[in-house]
Amino acid sequence: MTLQQSLRLSHAEAQRVDAPAGVEEALAAQARRSQPKRGGSALTIRGLRKAFGQNEVLRGIDLHIPAGQFVAIVGQSGCGKSTLLRLIAGLEKPTAGTISFSEDTRAEDIRVMFQEPRLLPWASVLSNVEVGLGRDRQKADAKARAERALGEVGLADKRDQWPSVLSGGQKQRVALARALVSHPRVLALDEPLGALDALTRISMQGLLDRVWNDQGFTSILVTHDVSEAVALADRVLVIEDGRIAHDISVDIARPRKHGAADQAALEGAILRHLLGDNH
Repeated sequence: MTLQQSLRLSHAEAQRVDAPAGVEEALAAQARRSQPKRGGSALTIRGLRKAFGQNEVLRGIDLHIPAGQFVAIVGQSGCGKSTLLRLIAGLEKPTAGTISFSEDTRAEDIRVMFQEPRLLPWASVLSNVEVGLGRDRQKADAKARAERALGEVGLADKRDQWPSVLSGGQKQRVALARALVSHPRVLALDEPLGALDALTRISMQGLLDRVWNDQGFTSILVTHDVSEAVALADRVLVIEDGRIAHDISVDIARPRKHGAADQAALEGAILRHLLGDNH
């Protein structure tokens, strides 16, 4: 039996989680109804290698991600997962190999969300979101688009505040709104929730899952948190020594519930593999 086969789990008893009610959620729902769906971009990687001097970090990656899929990348520190994400996002150049996207995908259709919010301290929350529009910031509807993006992440009432008065979770929601305001087709997530406390992190995971489901972009998440990978992704890639060691489908119904037996079993199996205990 392959590792993939051993990780396929029954989810007949998966439970749905009711969304909380409230003004903030109502505003977010209204914003979602006004957002156009562009859909994601497929991407194909062939023979990808990346070296920094004599250190070869990626050693031949072959991968296809269908449009709109949510993929998580896990692995031990130094395995090359963040380098792979930076190559996909165009922040690094490969030493060898190719990365191709759907034919009509533009460079500005690919957005990145980092672990740090990277907000401009001298600009209001709304202005920080407008930065994500790039050249479109000069258009007449720029402010309205930024306001809709803030509504999408439940921060419409924070539009005129300064980043310094926001909590860590709120700052990351602003960063997410900035990434979403241009309606990306690919969203690269480089451990964006790693610095948050446990409860805020779970809340942000729910937000990411919702906006991905609403907008349909292709999402690629690098994380050290196997629980997070299983909670969010359709597919988990395990990177070892610069190569994809395992490509695991997460066959668990959405929405997913933290602590559910099927998720916990899959998390445990992946962790045992990462730690070298396959028994």
